[in-house]
This record gives sequence, C-alpha cells and structure tokens, in this order.
Amino acid sequence: MDIDNFLNQHENKGLLRFLTSGSVDDGKSTLIGRLLYDSKMIYEDQLAKLKEESKKSGNKDVKQIDYSLLLDGLKAEREQGITIDVAYRYFSTPNRKFIIADTPGHEQYTRNMATGASTADLAIILIDARKGVITQTRRHAFIISLLGIKHVIVAVNKMDLVDYNEQNFLDIMQEFNQFTEQLDLQHKYFIPVSALKGDNVVDRSDQTGWYQGLTLLETLESVNVTNARNFRDFRFPVQWVNRPNLDFRGFSGTIVSGVVKQGDAMMALPSRRTSRVARIVTADGDLAEAFAPQAVTLVLEDEIDISSGEMLVHASNVPAVANSFEAYVVWMDEKELKPADTFLIRHAGRTTRARIDTLKYQVDVNTLQKGKTGALRLNEIGNVNISTTRPLFFDPYSKNRETGSFVLIDPVTNKTAAAGMIVEALFDDHATGFAESEERRLESQVEKREFLWDTGMVTPLDRARRNHHRGKTVLLTGAAGTRKREVAKKLEKRLFDSNLQAYYLGAGNVQSGLDYDIPQDFATRDEHVRRLGELARIITDSGQIFITIDDGVGDYDIEKLKRLCYPNELFVVTVGESFFKDFEADVHLQEQSLENAVEEIMQILSENSIIPEYCI
Repeated sequence: MDIDNFLNQHENKGLLRFLTSGSVDDGKSTLIGRLLYDSKMIYEDQLAKLKEESKKSGNKDVKQIDYSLLLDGLKAEREQGITIDVAYRYFSTPNRKFIIADTPGHEQYTRNMATGASTADLAIILIDARKGVITQTRRHAFIISLLGIKHVIVAVNKMDLVDYNEQNFLDIMQEFNQFTEQLDLQHKYFIPVSALKGDNVVDRSDQTGWYQGLTLLETLESVNVTNARNFRDFRFPVQWVNRPNLDFRGFSGTIVSGVVKQGDAMMALPSRRTSRVARIVTADGDLAEAFAPQAVTLVLEDEIDISSGEMLVHASNVPAVANSFEAYVVWMDEKELKPADTFLIRHAGRTTRARIDTLKYQVDVNTLQKGKTGALRLNEIGNVNISTTRPLFFDPYSKNRETGSFVLIDPVTNKTAAAGMIVEALFDDHATGFAESEERRLESQVEKREFLWDTGMVTPLDRARRNHHRGKTVLLTGAAGTRKREVAKKLEKRLFDSNLQAYYLGAGNVQSGLDYDIPQDFATRDEHVRRLGELARIITDSGQIFITIDDGVGDYDIEKLKRLCYPNELFVVTVGESFFKDFEADVHLQEQSLENAVEEIMQILSENSIIPEYCI
C-alpha cells in the first residue's frame, strides 16, 4: 500500500459534525457506542476496559456490553447512568470523517445540548419507541431548528421492545412531522433502530423487513451538508495584524464564510475604506483563492488602518453594521436575565459592552407559543432587543451562522451567560444606537394607520344602529385537538340566527390566501400575526363580528393582535386548558357540550357590551 496516498485520501475525506439529542434514557450514548463498536472503531484495549466497566456497572454478562460507557466519561454519569456534559468523539469510515457530540437529555442540561448543537451540521434525535414524541423531544427539535441545523435523523430507538411494530414507527413519524411543521427542518430521515441489539445502526436488520431505507451509518455517510455552508458571503474577522518586518503587513484570521481571490475588492469595517487583495498567504505558500474555514493572512494593495476585532468583506457584499439588533437567546446562567441588564458580548472576534433593551417574550419550546415575561431563567429561550456600545458587523443567523451568533458574558463572574442568534438589525430614526422598543414601534404603526384611515360616509355608530351590535373580533385558541373549529362555526350560526352580522374565517383560509407567500413556520409567526390583525381591523370596521381560530397564539401574540385591532376590540376564548397559567383570555371553556359553550360565549359577549344599550 502507498502510505502517502492513503494518508492523502484520509486527509481529504469530508467531515461531518453531528450531535445526538433526545430525552434521558432514550439511548443516545448506547446508540453511539454501538455505532463505534459495529463500525470497528474500538481498539482491543478499549474493548477490554469496556467489558470491565460493564461488569462494574451491574452487567455480569461480559458478552452483553454496556455501550453507553464509551461516552459517559464522567464518574457522576456512570454512577447515575445519565449523560451530564457534552461528550465529543471522533471516528472515520472509508467514506467520511465524523465528530460526534453526545448531549445530555435532562431538561436542566439544555444549555449543554445547545452548546453541542452550535457547531453541528446534522442532528440525531432519539425517540423511545414505547413513549413516542414527548416534551424533551419537542424542546430539542425546537433548539435544533433555532440553531440552524437543516438535517435531522429521527432514530426511533428500542424497536425491539415493541416487537419491531411498523405501525408504532409510523405513528411516531406522523406525530413528529405534525409538531415540526412550524420549524425550519428541511431534511428529515426516519430510521427504526435498536441501539442495544444493533438493528439498522450499521447493519440492516432482518427484524424490520417493512423498512426499505438506509441504515444510520449509511445515512451519515451519504447525507449532503455542503449546502449548509455559506460560500456566498465573504466574512473575515481580523484576529491579528501580522507585521514581522517593515516590508510585510498582513491581516491574519480564519475565513468564517465565503470565498476570497487575489484581486478581489475589499472593504474594511467599520471604517468602510476599500482596497484589493494583493496576496493570500499561508504557511504552505501563497494561494490564488481561499475559502471557509481556512486560516490565512490577507495582504492588501493599500495601507489601511485595520485592528484586531474588525472585519474584511467584499466591497459589493457588506453585512449589517449596527449597535442594535433583535436576537433569540438561550439563557445559561443561574441568575435571571432581566431588561436593562448589561453584559460583555463576544461576536466574531470582537468584544464590547451590551445592554438588554427589551425582553420581548419567552418561547414555550413545547408548544412554540410566545409568552410575556419579566425575566428569563436557566435554560429558557427568549427574544430580546440588544444594544452595544460599539457597532457589530453581522448577518442574520438564518443566513450566516458564523456572523449571526454571539455569546453574552457576565462582566462580574466572567461566566458565559447566554448563547444568542441574531434575527435582524434594528435602526432608529435618531441614530442614538438604541433601537425603539417593539411595543412602541407597533403603537406608532397603528397611530399612523388610524391617522391615515380613509373612511366613507357611514360611521361606526351608523353601523352599530343598523346591525344592533358593534364590530368585534372573537379569537378562539387553546390546545391542539380541542373543538375550537366546531365552537367557532356554531357561534357564527348562532349569531347569524340572532340577526347579527357574523363572519367565520378558518386558519386554512388565511394560510392559503393572505399568507400564501410566507412559509407557515415559527420564523414567520410575527408576520402572520400582523396580517391577521390588519384583516381583523378591516372586517370589524365593516361592523361585523369576525370569528377566527389560531392554535399557536400566546400572550405576546394576543397583545399584538389587540393593538392591531384598535380601536375595535379583541375577545379571546380559550377552548380546553390554556398553554400558559397566566393566559389572559376573556373566557375559558372546559369540557362541555358545544351548545353550552356557544351560549356561554353569547352571554359574555352581551355582558361585555357587544350589544350596546343605545342599540336596544
């Protein structure tokens, strides 16, 4: 064998970073241990040690190896039989190299899971075939989507404990797909496995003849993740100004995204001065072009004052340069996050001071609803507006993971307090560096809209006298699977039979009509709420009682809808148990007949002056 050729082939194999996630005891560590074992990636001394540790952990049968011990490296993990920290392992096959991040399943270690996901190209979500999709499954799926991972393998584990039942597998696949409809998970692969027995991990199982897809290892080897890399936007944070002598001045760093060539026009941020690339220098000699994630030194044709922490980009493709932005944060500190808190922010090689201007809402990762909150606690996820003392150079995280991510550092303890993903830049009219709050922007929009509202000759009072009621929006919400749609339709019929002007519009009508040009996912939720609010304003202005439903509405969305419906009122009905304990609905309907539910709504509408005294 030509050893040089072999080493060259190994060095040039593609690399896939992936993580395992799921609830505790779903078998994540066991699955990866089995993957390493069956792919012959365990040395003899490691195997002997593994058998010895398996005995200590309570397994007297040396033939029955506890594969999870390969990854549960901490003493506390082995004692409890759980994963606490993120365990990284490396292995390779003839087709690809892999770096695995085995992440914890406990809710209290969500921050560790987010850390492992931050650099992954693909995620494996394990689901216990006996339990199906549970709370922690939803939590991890949401975080994986939020962190921009587009490829997800859903490994339905412990199929041996349900007798390899195909319908069990199909039910879990359907339930997971229903939950993730709102998430940006573009590529999903479902595989029935038994980590303990090895079914469909490396070798195809005879027990699942009904499954015709690839095994876990075959999927990992074949999945194409190159489209997840950003080679379009050149971003080069300067880490070091290289000046070994008077005749050489270069700017060293790692290309975080994009491609650069000799002669390319460059812009330095924040000065915005321009030049061209004279040389691309590396330890192995000059290059004609370089791309992410290569570490290079760029020499420019002109003398430009550039310091560490600044950025070089293509002059024709510049990121946002701003002091204020909207972002999602995964809170990682025991101390709560509150508005007006200050931190150090580390972003693309630059460190500066930051302030939380607004804590807009917290995301319930189990329901994807947005709830108003005054603080974020450990492992919670929220949306915030942040201002910095020095401008940052960034892209939205959805477009560029490298320049769209940051960490918040507690300036007193120096601990990492949060990981963040930038949504968009915020610019105010006065260039103060501090963005206008979301609430004030919405109020300004409504004030401007009402000022410019072009009315006809029929006034709201005229319509109320004719219709014997005022225009009003009735929004029915609640947990999925409740009878909201039936209640809404019967309410429309009951109002109509009472000679009142009522109109029901289903959620599907909105999605296929008003929202046809936006995806129905979590990222576009705010735009959907805005459009629904504007539609409600128009229909209620015509004097009608507008009835609609929305499964995913939370306190934050309710507040926005109330502002958008102004000056007309929004009446909220929760059917079944509400998602939030402090959900501010006008009426809660528990288990009761449809007729009684409708009559209760009618009674409360009357008590709330939907039929004013002057109309009687």
